[in-house]
Amino acid sequence: MGLYLLDYGAGNVQSLANSLTRLGYSFKWISSPADFDDATILIFPGVGAFGSAVDSLQSRGLKDPLKSYIQSGRPFMGICIGMQILFESSTESTNSGLGVIPCPIEEFDCRDKAVPHIGWNSADPVYLSKTGPVDPAHYYFVHSYCAKYNPEKYPAASDWVYSTTQYGQELFISSVHKGNVFGTQFHPEKSGPAGLRLLDTWLRNPEFVAGSMSPRETPVLKPIHNLTKRIIACMDVRANDQGDLVVTKGDQYDVREKADPTTVSTAVITAGQVRNLGKPVALAARYFEQGADELCLLNITSFRQSPLQDQPMLAVVRSAAECIFVPLTIGGGIKDTVDPDGTPRSALEVAGAYFRAGADKVSIGSEAVYTVERLRVTGKGDGTSAIETIAHAYGKQAVVVSIDPRRVYVDPQTYDGPYKKELVLGRTGKEQGKAWWYQCTVSGGREARQVSVVELARGVEVLGAGEILVNSIDRDGTGLGFDLDLLNLVKKNVRIPVVASSGAGSKEHFVEVFRETDVEAGLAAGIFHREEVRIADVKDALRAADINVRLT
Repeated sequence: MGLYLLDYGAGNVQSLANSLTRLGYSFKWISSPADFDDATILIFPGVGAFGSAVDSLQSRGLKDPLKSYIQSGRPFMGICIGMQILFESSTESTNSGLGVIPCPIEEFDCRDKAVPHIGWNSADPVYLSKTGPVDPAHYYFVHSYCAKYNPEKYPAASDWVYSTTQYGQELFISSVHKGNVFGTQFHPEKSGPAGLRLLDTWLRNPEFVAGSMSPRETPVLKPIHNLTKRIIACMDVRANDQGDLVVTKGDQYDVREKADPTTVSTAVITAGQVRNLGKPVALAARYFEQGADELCLLNITSFRQSPLQDQPMLAVVRSAAECIFVPLTIGGGIKDTVDPDGTPRSALEVAGAYFRAGADKVSIGSEAVYTVERLRVTGKGDGTSAIETIAHAYGKQAVVVSIDPRRVYVDPQTYDGPYKKELVLGRTGKEQGKAWWYQCTVSGGREARQVSVVELARGVEVLGAGEILVNSIDRDGTGLGFDLDLLNLVKKNVRIPVVASSGAGSKEHFVEVFRETDVEAGLAAGIFHREEVRIADVKDALRAADINVRLT
């Protein structure tokens, strides 16, 4: 088997390589146009933006050889952008696709749902097939543009449809198949066991015939889509006092152990040391096996040199990506920096290093606040910020902004400041009669800035962020539950997905946050690390409450 992978130079293609290695397949990379002649099976794991992919293929002289390969009849599989490029065009870009499938790629309608479409959704085959690779499982999607299912307008394209997926009240083509060509909008390499099965099934029989090719049923819209709520395990990674990278967790962002005069001498010895809850790669592997829908590694160590010279953290990302097959987000140091020797390093360069190591998304923190402060003055982005440059190259779905707000209490009767319209009024318990707005912070919550959470959320959406991770300094480490007022405030002011973080102390808190807010995902750290709550317990509780989650 002459299995080749096509890397056009952007996004995380290492995950597919790791998946194939796990399945026992050997492969080579397309490095020049001549390599297409040696390929008997080709996979194009496209990640990122349509225009960037086409530009890169053209600049490397690979676009025409790719089209010739597909026309040769040899097996081809395209993933995400690798599937979209088969179509005529995309409203994301002025570039033309390969034109193999006569239909355009269009942006999702955001009026009834968050865009990008991020998470685990079902792919529903339209043909009966005992040998085809796609089954009605949940697969991982992350995209803002799609091929909308419209057989009346694009009858020739409907002949290519192998499965459809519903998001909100839109049906789109989630996989295509015809002759030697197979493609998926979702990422099998990030879809856990179901995705690994799909890859293995297709590689064993890449020229499968979808039953008799007679329709199983005509795709129709359902009252509600099958997108699941995501459960994310987060690991704060930093160097301890001995220089080893460990997973830690703070109480309201303080990660050092505290002395307890009532305990024995060992507590006195550990007091003041960085709290050590395990090794990052081992914990990541454990959470993958336990059914986490995504994993997040946040490097909270202050870089002594620069992110690109932080080889231990890059090694952690590489090692974690080799053993987990769900999405991985990396945060910490995603900003423009200068190496000790004076070499400038852009945020785009830093993000690219993490993507090549195996990350799927990058998380931007303090840098986002500074960028929105500039946006407030100029009224528009200048195209140079970390958010803008990374979103342009890799797509907005690759950019997460992590925000760290805290409550600022004011007198609701006399406050007449700039955030009057954002005031939250306490309704129960100790908060009844109180009022507050949420102020954003930087540097791990150590410095407050004159930016409200609404200003920041709206600003980063304008700049091109694809997702917002909402932390709460007030709730962090308390186990009192998520800050529902904060989450509802952010969610009603943006059209992109929102992840709830900080405060989870029980499985019931996840049920509460998904019932009381419209957030797409819930994240926890300490309760998972200490095994006070298991991921399976959370999912069981959500299923019992009729909240859709991915089965593992």
